[in-house]
Amino acid sequence: MNPLLPSKHFIPDAEARCWNDGRMYIYGSLDLNGDTTYCSQHYNVFSSDNLIDWSDHGTSFTTLDKKVGETWFESTLYAPDCVYKDGKYYLYFCTSGNGEGVAISDSPYGPFENPTPVIGAHLDAIDPSVFIDDDGQAYLYWGQFNCRAAKLNPDMTSIDETTLNKNLINESIHGFHEGPSVRKRNNIYYLVYTDTSRGKATCLGYATSKSPLGPFEKRGIIIDNDGCDPQTWNNHGSIAEFNDNWFVFYHRSSNNSKYSRRACMEPIQFNIDGSIDEVELTTQGYTGPINPRTFIEGGQACKIGGRGDSFARVLEPKDASDTWIDCLTNTHWGTWAAYKYFDFNKNVTTFEAIVSSAAYGGVIDICIDSPKGDIIGKCKVNPTGGWEQWQTFRCEIDKISGIHSIYLVFQGRWVGRLMDLRGFRFI
Repeated sequence: MNPLLPSKHFIPDAEARCWNDGRMYIYGSLDLNGDTTYCSQHYNVFSSDNLIDWSDHGTSFTTLDKKVGETWFESTLYAPDCVYKDGKYYLYFCTSGNGEGVAISDSPYGPFENPTPVIGAHLDAIDPSVFIDDDGQAYLYWGQFNCRAAKLNPDMTSIDETTLNKNLINESIHGFHEGPSVRKRNNIYYLVYTDTSRGKATCLGYATSKSPLGPFEKRGIIIDNDGCDPQTWNNHGSIAEFNDNWFVFYHRSSNNSKYSRRACMEPIQFNIDGSIDEVELTTQGYTGPINPRTFIEGGQACKIGGRGDSFARVLEPKDASDTWIDCLTNTHWGTWAAYKYFDFNKNVTTFEAIVSSAAYGGVIDICIDSPKGDIIGKCKVNPTGGWEQWQTFRCEIDKISGIHSIYLVFQGRWVGRLMDLRGFRFI
């Protein structure tokens, strides 16, 4: 389910790569919970053999190690990419003011060592992405507002400047903001990127070409994370194939901020003409419709709207006996949160929610398919005595069958914070 990783991991800018061991690897930036800036000084790598259970391989590269050299030491690490060539894994990274670099490892999860600048990629050096074609030729893509591209030389650490295209795609024509990522399918090259064509950088758009160096034609939007958080600003990701199925990897923000971003994934489909239909944000992600008896954390809402600025808030454990809590907080009268999708071909009769409410309490309307959809139950919530005082509340629900989204709509006093939702399930 989404987000893909446990609540303590904030991995945006996901480049997904399936290597010869059959595992899918995620290379991304690393945000810090509650921070008010993008990224950090570390990269972590995650992998899975089923896209459900993910292994944390720990720190793969850090600029806090003096062995990285003065050029990179203590620099913030922004969006990376990784490719495999001739027995080595090449990690491409960028830092503020220090251009782009590449570090090498014998392992897909590092440690990546001996970083060196990518010679020739010094202009607009942000968000490097590498594509290796069927003939073994490697290409580097990078840039903001104008996407730049060039062949990489055989050393994988410099570009062939005679092939440099400084305007592969751009913001005015294609909505290109940053974050290029290239894949190939059926002899079509897909350039996925952060797209501003809807007013904010919340979309992943894509363009296609018959050549890795273009020209590229804009085809559409794959996914838009607008509405996942009141302050969401950007998106960045990739598409990847796993066991003959294709997926889009993207991120969504939390903590009522542009930051604290977390990796998510949705299946995608290709049409006969090679186009990709836009897909929506869901809670279910790859797993398919959710068993309603599964406990869903409040912060797993895929869309939040209505009155107030409710948001997914990730609470860190206070001690070793505590756990991370991905809750929905700051609900007001008329706030709604969407969770998609549930398979109600199960015999469930009761809604159960774990809630805190300092003073007012209220009612949770359980609606299907929209915030104004049929109400199948109303769960009354009494004050619990504090925002960290969690209690369980239940109500009966009407009989329901089929696949449905659930919208929780919060009702109560016209003014003031009503309640926080730790999570819910049906029983």
